[in-house]
Amino acid sequence: MLLYVIVAVFVFGLLIFLHELGHFIAAKACGVRVNEFSVCMGPALWQKTKGETTYSLRLIPIGGYCAMEGEDDASDDPRSFTAVSVWKRLCILVAGAGANFLCGLLILLILFGTSPLAATPTIREFYPESTVAEETGLQVGDTLYRIDGRRVYRYEDVGMLLDRSIGLHTLEVLRDGKRVSLGEVPLERRAYIVDGEEQQMYGLQFAVVPMTLPLALSQTWANAADFVRLIWMSLGDLIHGLVGFDQISGTVGIVRIMAQTGEAAETTAAAVRSIAYFAAFLAINLAVMNLLPIPALDGGKVFTLLVTAVLETVFRRKIDPKYEQYIHAAGMVLLLVLIAVITLKDILAIFR
Repeated sequence: MLLYVIVAVFVFGLLIFLHELGHFIAAKACGVRVNEFSVCMGPALWQKTKGETTYSLRLIPIGGYCAMEGEDDASDDPRSFTAVSVWKRLCILVAGAGANFLCGLLILLILFGTSPLAATPTIREFYPESTVAEETGLQVGDTLYRIDGRRVYRYEDVGMLLDRSIGLHTLEVLRDGKRVSLGEVPLERRAYIVDGEEQQMYGLQFAVVPMTLPLALSQTWANAADFVRLIWMSLGDLIHGLVGFDQISGTVGIVRIMAQTGEAAETTAAAVRSIAYFAAFLAINLAVMNLLPIPALDGGKVFTLLVTAVLETVFRRKIDPKYEQYIHAAGMVLLLVLIAVITLKDILAIFR
């Protein structure tokens, strides 16, 4: 277990490093002075200054930063963050999330590219005792395209989307290259005997096909799109009270889940693939969450930058950057408090 915890901490730290590296590369490319490039937060464990930039590794494995001249305080430096054009600042702000998203895509492509087979949402056959075909109008060869209005990107989406509600479902399938709507049909889990054991299933068996490069590319993008949707669905469930605060995980909780994922695998190779897949999800999760319009996050900075640019264009008057700094400072305080509460919850969960 300890080995997988170390691996999980390394993976999490690597994703943070890539995020900040995205900001760093974009800042350098746009001619902005970078005062410090740090991985993690808190007291410095290691520091080295090279040129105009100090490189740091800090104690607390949460976050990290790329401290640019003039980003958080007023500066007259012509190479400060606020001195460059709006589009350059936008590129710098989104570069961190972009680096994480590309990392997630690369991991997925490697996983799918090295897999000999691919599961698809195409119906291969029905279980012998199943009456699903008669009840729903589904046919062998149908590819499930939409379930309850939501796109089916991959095989795993079928169970996930059907499980979100019970009873009637709106189905749309691809049949002979055309979309066919089956309307509202009954489809729910029932008891089926599989290998001598009773299992709750939908009575559908799906096709497994040989992996090819075009299919690997397609599945990579489909999984990335699905990850983004899962994040938005989770946020929606949280807002509507379908998911409780106790189900939110921070750094400690994520490391714990990743370690448990590796520990539960039957072989070392399976553990590596499981952890890599989770890392891809985490990378894309970080990209999406970081672009939410919340003060202190990159998305909040993008939002205030765009609002400020519009106001300055309309009123032809430059807005004092200190007001934006006050907003992000307050947001950072609240964010750190939230991180502390979630971390404490995750630590208590370990002892329980």
